[in-house]
Amino acid sequence: MRDTVIVIPCYNEERRLPVDAFVDYARKRPWLHFLFVDDCSTDDTAGVLAGLCRRLPEQGRMMRLTENMGKGGAVRAGMLKAMDEGCRLVGFWDADLATPLTEIERFRGELDEPGVEMVLGARVRLMGRRIERRPARHYLGRVFASMASLVLGITVYDTQCGAKLFRVTKRLPLVLAQPFRSRWIFDVELLARCIVISGRAGRSFETLAVERPLRSWEDVPGSKLRAADFVVAAWELVHVWRFMRRGGRP
Repeated sequence: MRDTVIVIPCYNEERRLPVDAFVDYARKRPWLHFLFVDDCSTDDTAGVLAGLCRRLPEQGRMMRLTENMGKGGAVRAGMLKAMDEGCRLVGFWDADLATPLTEIERFRGELDEPGVEMVLGARVRLMGRRIERRPARHYLGRVFASMASLVLGITVYDTQCGAKLFRVTKRLPLVLAQPFRSRWIFDVELLARCIVISGRAGRSFETLAVERPLRSWEDVPGSKLRAADFVVAAWELVHVWRFMRRGGRP
């Protein structure tokens, strides 16, 4: 049984994947495993990942999707595979390591607390932290996070940070049972499902999840997110709102 599996969704990351960082970090932590999910890349991402996994024969694996499913679809496929093969903790991380791998151990520490089942990274600019984010994306992100909190009915600072870690429970497969409807804001849809399913089990989601302010985060050049995508994200947020209003019914 693998202790901790981190799913890395990859699409055209040939030039952006910090291969040495993954290898160096994993070799010192035998409890850690990476599952790289190639979402039908059109460059040589598959070749780069194959080489990376050869350097981590016990801790690195690659999964190639047969059709492009978007980041949410790649994350879902990887997490389902990791849980099916047996692991205690499973999560996902951005391939460009905008969130450093060192945060994984701190997230695991949060999950050692009784009752905590989910840790969300939060990009908060506090003293002693290094959060490097372009102003436009920061302010758009704050507006979107406020809207998402209203839709979800919980106080959450940063729904879109690409670093999340979960304890594998009987509820997690239910959260991932259906493909995500949202392509750009699957993180919000994931949280909505967690809230609904936790509620059905008589548990308050806010007692199960914690946000952890990151010590460092930086915008890595080459991000696929564009300003126009915030318009699409707002429309997808309407669908999540309807999902919440219907108590999780389609």
